[in-house]
Amino acid sequence: MGLVVLGVVLLVLRWLEVAPMSGWSTWVMFVPFVLALFWWAWSDATGRTRRRQEDAFAQRRQARRERAIIAMGGTRKGR
Repeated sequence: MGLVVLGVVLLVLRWLEVAPMSGWSTWVMFVPFVLALFWWAWSDATGRTRRRQEDAFAQRRQARRERAIIAMGGTRKGR
């Protein structure tokens, strides 16, 4: 996500003709987008995206279980 934001910032600065970016080649402005594309492809190919999604789901499930136990009058685990 950071690479996409960087790319957008560079494009906006070039569009506004800010001093250093206005002299840069147009192709340089698209480098962050290409890097982001490679990053997402690598992340999906290695399973990193899926693992992060499963970890977030497990955390939400655990929080939901704790809220349900507390709502039934129980105590948190470890207390």
